[in-house]
Amino acid sequence: MLRAVPPRSTRERWALLLGRYAERGLGAQLSGRDKRRSAALEFLYGREYGGRGVRGGGGAGSGDGDGERGAGLAPTQLEVPRWLAEVRELFPRETVEVVERHALERYGLSELVTDAQVLAKIEPSLELARAVLSFRHLMKGDVLAEARKLIRRVVDELTRRLEPAVRRAVIGRRHRHRATPLEISANLDARATIRANLRHYDVASKRLVIASPRFVDRVRRHLPWRVILCVDQSGSMASSVIHSAVMAAIFARLPAVDARLVLFDTSVVDLSEQVDDPVEVLLSVQLGGGTDIGQALGYCEGLVQSPRRTVLVLISDFADGASEAALVARVRGLREAGVRLLGLAALDDDAAPSYDEASAARLADEGMEIAALTPDKLGEWLGRVIR
Repeated sequence: MLRAVPPRSTRERWALLLGRYAERGLGAQLSGRDKRRSAALEFLYGREYGGRGVRGGGGAGSGDGDGERGAGLAPTQLEVPRWLAEVRELFPRETVEVVERHALERYGLSELVTDAQVLAKIEPSLELARAVLSFRHLMKGDVLAEARKLIRRVVDELTRRLEPAVRRAVIGRRHRHRATPLEISANLDARATIRANLRHYDVASKRLVIASPRFVDRVRRHLPWRVILCVDQSGSMASSVIHSAVMAAIFARLPAVDARLVLFDTSVVDLSEQVDDPVEVLLSVQLGGGTDIGQALGYCEGLVQSPRRTVLVLISDFADGASEAALVARVRGLREAGVRLLGLAALDDDAAPSYDEASAARLADEGMEIAALTPDKLGEWLGRVIR
Protein backbone atom coordinates (compact mmCIF):
# COMPACT_ATOMS: atom_id res chain seq x y z
CA MET A 1 0.00 0.00 0.00
CA LEU A 2 1.42 3.33 -1.03
CA ARG A 3 1.66 6.09 1.54
CA ALA A 4 1.04 9.69 0.56
CA VAL A 5 4.30 11.59 0.96
CA PRO A 6 3.68 15.02 2.48
CA PRO A 7 5.26 18.08 0.86
CA ARG A 8 8.84 18.72 1.91
CA SER A 9 8.01 21.79 4.04
CA THR A 10 5.40 19.80 5.96
CA ARG A 11 7.80 16.87 6.48
CA GLU A 12 10.43 19.25 7.80
CA ARG A 13 8.00 20.84 10.25
CA TRP A 14 7.01 17.40 11.54
CA ALA A 15 10.67 16.44 11.78
CA LEU A 16 11.36 19.45 13.99
CA LEU A 17 8.32 18.57 16.07
CA LEU A 18 9.11 14.86 16.49
CA GLY A 19 12.85 15.20 16.94
CA ARG A 20 15.67 12.83 16.14
CA TYR A 21 13.49 9.77 15.45
CA ALA A 22 11.48 11.44 12.69
CA GLU A 23 13.74 10.16 9.94
CA ARG A 24 12.51 6.56 10.32
CA GLY A 25 8.82 7.42 10.21
CA LEU A 26 8.81 10.28 7.74
CA GLY A 27 11.90 9.74 5.67
CA ALA A 28 12.82 13.32 6.52
CA GLN A 29 16.48 14.18 6.31
CA LEU A 30 17.23 17.59 7.71
CA SER A 31 20.28 19.57 6.72
CA GLY A 32 21.82 22.96 7.24
CA ARG A 33 19.94 25.33 9.57
CA ASP A 34 17.05 22.88 9.99
CA LYS A 35 19.45 20.26 11.32
CA ARG A 36 20.85 22.79 13.80
CA ARG A 37 17.31 23.76 14.82
CA SER A 38 16.48 20.13 15.44
CA ALA A 39 19.59 19.64 17.59
CA ALA A 40 18.83 22.77 19.63
CA LEU A 41 15.24 21.68 20.25
CA GLU A 42 16.33 18.12 21.07
CA PHE A 43 18.76 19.43 23.68
CA LEU A 44 15.82 20.83 25.62
CA TYR A 45 12.72 18.86 24.66
CA GLY A 46 14.48 15.49 24.68
CA ARG A 47 14.06 15.77 28.47
CA GLU A 48 10.30 15.47 28.04
CA TYR A 49 10.46 11.71 27.64
CA GLY A 50 12.77 10.88 30.51
CA GLY A 51 11.53 7.82 32.35
CA ARG A 52 8.99 6.91 29.64
CA GLY A 53 11.17 4.37 27.83
CA VAL A 54 11.10 6.49 24.67
CA ARG A 55 14.18 8.66 24.94
CA GLY A 56 16.97 9.15 27.39
CA GLY A 57 15.97 11.32 30.33
CA GLY A 58 19.05 13.51 30.21
CA GLY A 59 18.36 15.19 26.88
CA ALA A 60 20.59 15.24 23.86
CA GLY A 61 23.59 13.53 25.32
CA SER A 62 21.90 10.58 26.94
CA GLY A 63 21.46 6.98 25.82
CA ASP A 64 18.07 5.83 24.67
CA GLY A 65 15.44 3.93 26.57
CA ASP A 66 15.62 0.64 24.68
CA GLY A 67 18.23 -1.50 22.98
CA GLU A 68 17.10 -0.71 19.45
CA ARG A 69 17.76 2.96 19.81
CA GLY A 70 21.47 3.15 20.44
CA ALA A 71 23.63 6.06 21.54
CA GLY A 72 24.78 6.51 17.95
CA LEU A 73 21.54 8.38 17.19
CA ALA A 74 22.28 11.10 19.71
CA PRO A 75 23.62 14.41 18.35
CA THR A 76 26.67 16.04 19.86
CA GLN A 77 25.98 17.33 23.37
CA LEU A 78 25.63 21.11 23.36
CA GLU A 79 27.07 23.27 26.10
CA VAL A 80 24.40 25.54 27.57
CA PRO A 81 26.01 28.84 26.47
CA ARG A 82 26.39 27.48 22.95
CA TRP A 83 22.84 26.13 23.03
CA LEU A 84 21.50 29.54 24.06
CA ALA A 85 23.48 31.21 21.26
CA GLU A 86 22.10 28.68 18.76
CA VAL A 87 18.51 29.24 19.87
CA ARG A 88 18.89 33.00 19.56
CA GLU A 89 20.43 32.72 16.11
CA LEU A 90 18.09 30.12 14.65
CA PHE A 91 14.64 31.13 15.93
CA PRO A 92 12.58 34.34 15.99
CA ARG A 93 12.40 36.33 19.21
CA GLU A 94 8.92 35.09 20.13
CA THR A 95 10.08 31.48 19.87
CA VAL A 96 13.25 32.21 21.86
CA GLU A 97 11.17 33.60 24.74
CA VAL A 98 8.99 30.47 24.80
CA VAL A 99 11.97 28.10 24.66
CA GLU A 100 13.85 29.95 27.43
CA ARG A 101 10.74 29.94 29.62
CA HIS A 102 10.26 26.20 29.10
CA ALA A 103 13.92 25.60 29.89
CA LEU A 104 13.62 27.41 33.21
CA GLU A 105 10.13 26.55 34.38
CA ARG A 106 9.34 23.21 32.76
CA TYR A 107 12.63 21.37 32.58
CA GLY A 108 14.65 22.91 35.42
CA LEU A 109 17.63 23.65 33.20
CA SER A 110 19.51 25.27 36.04
CA GLU A 111 22.63 25.82 33.95
CA LEU A 112 20.89 28.93 32.65
CA VAL A 113 21.16 30.52 36.07
CA THR A 114 24.35 28.95 37.38
CA ASP A 115 26.68 29.87 34.53
CA ALA A 116 28.17 33.39 34.45
CA GLN A 117 28.50 33.35 30.64
CA VAL A 118 24.82 32.58 30.21
CA LEU A 119 23.66 35.17 32.72
CA ALA A 120 25.79 37.83 31.02
CA LYS A 121 24.17 37.12 27.63
CA ILE A 122 20.55 36.38 28.42
CA GLU A 123 17.87 39.07 28.19
CA PRO A 124 16.64 40.08 31.67
CA SER A 125 13.00 39.29 32.38
CA LEU A 126 10.73 38.70 35.33
CA GLU A 127 10.68 34.97 34.53
CA LEU A 128 14.46 34.83 34.58
CA ALA A 129 14.61 36.80 37.83
CA ARG A 130 12.28 34.23 39.40
CA ALA A 131 14.56 31.43 38.24
CA VAL A 132 17.65 33.22 39.55
CA LEU A 133 16.03 33.54 42.98
CA SER A 134 15.14 29.84 42.93
CA PHE A 135 18.73 28.81 42.16
CA ARG A 136 20.51 31.56 44.08
CA HIS A 137 21.72 29.08 46.69
CA LEU A 138 23.81 27.40 43.98
CA MET A 139 25.55 30.61 42.98
CA LYS A 140 28.89 31.97 44.05
CA GLY A 141 31.63 34.21 42.73
CA ASP A 142 31.18 35.48 39.16
CA VAL A 143 27.81 33.78 38.81
CA LEU A 144 26.40 35.61 41.82
CA ALA A 145 27.83 38.90 40.54
CA GLU A 146 26.08 38.43 37.18
CA ALA A 147 22.87 37.41 38.95
CA ARG A 148 22.99 40.63 40.96
CA LYS A 149 23.36 42.67 37.75
CA LEU A 150 20.46 40.84 36.13
CA ILE A 151 18.15 41.35 39.11
CA ARG A 152 19.19 45.01 39.27
CA ARG A 153 18.10 45.52 35.66
CA VAL A 154 14.75 43.85 36.28
CA VAL A 155 14.19 45.88 39.46
CA ASP A 156 15.17 49.15 37.78
CA GLU A 157 12.75 48.53 34.93
CA LEU A 158 9.88 47.72 37.31
CA THR A 159 10.67 50.82 39.39
CA ARG A 160 10.84 53.07 36.34
CA ARG A 161 7.44 51.82 35.20
CA LEU A 162 5.63 51.81 38.55
CA GLU A 163 6.98 54.68 40.65
CA PRO A 164 5.41 57.70 38.86
CA ALA A 165 1.87 56.31 39.12
CA VAL A 166 2.33 55.22 42.73
CA ARG A 167 3.68 58.63 43.76
CA ARG A 168 0.73 60.39 42.15
CA ALA A 169 -1.75 58.04 43.80
CA VAL A 170 -0.28 58.31 47.31
CA ILE A 171 1.02 61.88 47.56
CA GLY A 172 -1.74 63.59 45.63
CA ARG A 173 -1.98 65.93 42.68
CA ARG A 174 -1.93 69.66 42.19
CA HIS A 175 -5.45 71.07 42.13
CA ARG A 176 -6.53 71.92 38.58
CA HIS A 177 -9.69 73.96 39.24
CA ARG A 178 -9.76 77.71 38.61
CA ALA A 179 -8.44 79.41 41.73
CA THR A 180 -10.38 82.15 43.52
CA PRO A 181 -8.66 85.44 44.54
CA LEU A 182 -8.62 84.24 48.16
CA GLU A 183 -6.91 80.98 47.15
CA ILE A 184 -4.39 82.90 45.02
CA SER A 185 -3.39 85.18 47.89
CA ALA A 186 -3.11 82.21 50.24
CA ASN A 187 -0.70 80.54 47.83
CA LEU A 188 1.54 83.60 47.40
CA ASP A 189 5.16 82.93 48.43
CA ALA A 190 6.00 86.42 49.70
CA ARG A 191 9.70 85.86 50.38
CA ALA A 192 10.36 84.28 46.99
CA THR A 193 8.32 87.00 45.26
CA ILE A 194 10.39 89.77 46.88
CA ARG A 195 13.66 88.14 45.91
CA ALA A 196 12.51 87.62 42.32
CA ASN A 197 11.38 91.27 41.87
CA LEU A 198 14.01 93.34 43.70
CA ARG A 199 15.30 94.65 40.37
CA HIS A 200 11.91 96.31 39.87
CA TYR A 201 12.17 98.37 43.07
CA ASP A 202 11.25 102.04 42.44
CA VAL A 203 13.57 104.18 44.60
CA ALA A 204 11.61 107.39 44.08
CA SER A 205 8.28 105.99 45.25
CA LYS A 206 9.87 103.41 47.55
CA ARG A 207 7.63 100.75 46.07
CA LEU A 208 8.33 97.27 44.81
CA VAL A 209 6.74 96.54 41.46
CA ILE A 210 5.64 92.89 41.29
CA ALA A 211 6.31 91.80 37.72
CA SER A 212 6.55 88.07 38.37
CA PRO A 213 4.84 86.75 41.52
CA ARG A 214 5.84 83.41 43.01
CA PHE A 215 3.33 80.91 44.38
CA VAL A 216 3.53 77.77 46.48
CA ASP A 217 2.32 74.53 44.81
CA ARG A 218 -0.43 73.16 46.99
CA VAL A 219 0.27 69.43 47.14
CA ARG A 220 -1.82 67.46 49.58
CA ARG A 221 0.23 66.70 52.70
CA HIS A 222 -0.15 63.92 55.24
CA LEU A 223 1.04 62.86 58.61
CA PRO A 224 3.23 59.77 58.24
CA TRP A 225 1.51 56.43 57.86
CA ARG A 226 3.26 53.19 58.69
CA VAL A 227 2.81 50.71 55.84
CA ILE A 228 3.85 47.12 56.64
CA LEU A 229 4.26 44.70 53.76
CA CYS A 230 4.15 41.16 55.17
CA VAL A 231 5.21 38.84 52.36
CA ASP A 232 4.93 35.06 52.09
CA GLN A 233 8.15 33.78 50.51
CA SER A 234 6.88 30.31 49.64
CA GLY A 235 7.82 29.11 46.17
CA SER A 236 4.45 29.86 44.57
CA MET A 237 4.77 33.55 45.51
CA ALA A 238 7.99 34.34 43.61
CA SER A 239 6.52 37.00 41.30
CA SER A 240 4.70 38.64 44.19
CA VAL A 241 7.91 38.68 46.26
CA ILE A 242 9.75 40.54 43.49
CA HIS A 243 6.99 43.11 43.08
CA SER A 244 6.67 43.48 46.86
CA ALA A 245 10.35 44.34 47.21
CA VAL A 246 10.04 46.97 44.48
CA MET A 247 6.85 48.44 45.95
CA ALA A 248 8.35 48.59 49.44
CA ALA A 249 11.29 50.60 48.06
CA ILE A 250 8.91 52.97 46.27
CA PHE A 251 6.80 53.44 49.41
CA ALA A 252 9.94 54.09 51.47
CA ARG A 253 10.78 57.08 49.25
CA LEU A 254 7.38 58.73 49.77
CA PRO A 255 7.22 61.56 52.33
CA ALA A 256 3.85 60.37 53.64
CA VAL A 257 4.92 56.78 54.32
CA ASP A 258 7.10 54.90 56.80
CA ALA A 259 7.54 51.56 55.00
CA ARG A 260 8.37 48.24 56.66
CA LEU A 261 9.07 44.95 54.92
CA VAL A 262 8.70 41.53 56.56
CA LEU A 263 9.24 38.19 54.81
CA PHE A 264 8.11 34.89 56.27
CA ASP A 265 7.73 31.16 55.84
CA THR A 266 7.85 29.21 59.12
CA SER A 267 10.19 31.90 60.41
CA VAL A 268 10.11 35.68 60.11
CA VAL A 269 12.75 38.00 58.66
CA ASP A 270 12.48 41.78 59.06
CA LEU A 271 14.19 43.45 56.10
CA SER A 272 13.00 46.98 56.87
CA GLU A 273 16.58 48.23 57.20
CA GLN A 274 17.21 47.14 53.59
CA VAL A 275 13.91 48.33 52.20
CA ASP A 276 15.53 51.03 50.05
CA ASP A 277 17.56 48.40 48.14
CA PRO A 278 15.20 45.79 46.65
CA VAL A 279 18.10 43.90 45.03
CA GLU A 280 19.62 43.11 48.43
CA VAL A 281 16.17 42.22 49.70
CA LEU A 282 15.63 39.74 46.87
CA LEU A 283 19.04 38.17 47.30
CA SER A 284 18.04 37.52 50.93
CA VAL A 285 14.89 35.63 49.93
CA GLN A 286 14.68 31.89 50.64
CA LEU A 287 11.89 30.67 48.38
CA GLY A 288 10.07 27.55 49.50
CA GLY A 289 9.34 25.96 52.83
CA GLY A 290 6.27 25.96 55.02
CA THR A 291 4.00 28.84 55.98
CA ASP A 292 3.04 30.26 59.37
CA ILE A 293 0.96 33.36 58.68
CA GLY A 294 -0.20 33.80 62.26
CA GLN A 295 3.37 33.98 63.54
CA ALA A 296 4.24 36.58 60.88
CA LEU A 297 1.23 38.74 61.77
CA GLY A 298 2.20 38.45 65.43
CA TYR A 299 5.60 39.93 64.58
CA CYS A 300 3.99 42.68 62.50
CA GLU A 301 1.71 43.51 65.43
CA GLY A 302 4.85 44.49 67.32
CA LEU A 303 5.68 47.02 64.57
CA VAL A 304 2.39 48.86 65.03
CA GLN A 305 2.86 52.16 66.88
CA SER A 306 -0.26 54.10 65.95
CA PRO A 307 -2.91 51.56 64.92
CA ARG A 308 -5.21 54.03 63.18
CA ARG A 309 -2.34 55.27 61.05
CA THR A 310 -1.09 51.82 60.12
CA VAL A 311 -1.77 49.78 56.99
CA LEU A 312 -0.80 46.10 57.01
CA VAL A 313 -0.65 44.39 53.61
CA LEU A 314 -0.46 40.59 53.84
CA ILE A 315 0.77 39.10 50.55
CA SER A 316 0.20 35.35 50.61
CA ASP A 317 -1.60 32.41 49.02
CA PHE A 318 -3.28 32.00 52.46
CA ALA A 319 -2.29 28.33 52.61
CA ASP A 320 -1.37 28.40 56.28
CA GLY A 321 0.40 25.38 57.71
CA ALA A 322 -0.05 26.37 61.35
CA SER A 323 -2.97 27.11 63.64
CA GLU A 324 -5.97 28.61 61.89
CA ALA A 325 -7.42 29.75 65.21
CA ALA A 326 -4.24 31.67 66.02
CA LEU A 327 -4.27 33.32 62.59
CA VAL A 328 -7.91 34.39 62.88
CA ALA A 329 -7.27 35.76 66.38
CA ARG A 330 -4.34 37.85 65.13
CA VAL A 331 -6.39 39.34 62.32
CA ARG A 332 -9.30 40.08 64.66
CA GLY A 333 -7.02 41.79 67.17
CA LEU A 334 -5.35 43.99 64.56
CA ARG A 335 -8.67 44.99 63.06
CA GLU A 336 -10.20 45.81 66.46
CA ALA A 337 -7.18 48.00 67.25
CA GLY A 338 -7.89 50.06 64.13
CA VAL A 339 -5.23 48.76 61.73
CA ARG A 340 -6.27 48.77 58.08
CA LEU A 341 -5.82 45.23 56.70
CA LEU A 342 -5.42 44.17 53.10
CA GLY A 343 -4.78 40.57 52.05
CA LEU A 344 -3.35 40.09 48.57
CA ALA A 345 -3.46 36.67 46.95
CA ALA A 346 -1.15 38.04 44.25
CA LEU A 347 0.84 41.21 43.60
CA ASP A 348 2.15 41.11 40.06
CA ASP A 349 1.32 42.25 36.55
CA ASP A 350 -1.07 39.36 35.93
CA ALA A 351 -2.91 39.44 39.30
CA ALA A 352 -4.06 35.89 38.55
CA PRO A 353 -3.75 34.10 41.88
CA SER A 354 -3.92 30.51 43.00
CA TYR A 355 -4.81 30.57 46.68
CA ASP A 356 -6.71 28.94 49.54
CA GLU A 357 -10.14 30.45 49.05
CA ALA A 358 -11.59 29.06 52.28
CA SER A 359 -8.81 30.54 54.39
CA ALA A 360 -9.07 33.88 52.59
CA ALA A 361 -12.83 33.94 53.20
CA ARG A 362 -12.32 33.42 56.94
CA LEU A 363 -9.91 36.35 57.08
CA ALA A 364 -12.38 38.47 55.11
CA ASP A 365 -15.03 37.64 57.73
CA GLU A 366 -12.69 39.17 60.33
CA GLY A 367 -12.38 42.45 58.45
CA MET A 368 -9.43 41.93 56.13
CA GLU A 369 -10.02 43.18 52.60
CA ILE A 370 -9.06 40.38 50.17
CA ALA A 371 -7.92 41.07 46.62
CA ALA A 372 -5.41 40.26 43.89
CA LEU A 373 -3.91 43.47 42.54
CA THR A 374 -1.37 44.72 40.07
CA PRO A 375 1.25 46.94 41.78
CA ASP A 376 -0.17 50.21 40.44
CA LYS A 377 -3.60 49.25 41.80
CA LEU A 378 -2.04 48.67 45.22
CA GLY A 379 -0.68 52.22 45.01
CA GLU A 380 -4.17 53.51 44.20
CA TRP A 381 -5.70 51.58 47.10
CA LEU A 382 -3.09 52.90 49.52
CA GLY A 383 -3.64 56.42 48.23
CA ARG A 384 -7.37 56.17 48.95
CA VAL A 385 -6.68 54.94 52.49
CA ILE A 386 -4.16 57.56 53.59
CA ARG A 387 -5.38 60.65 51.73
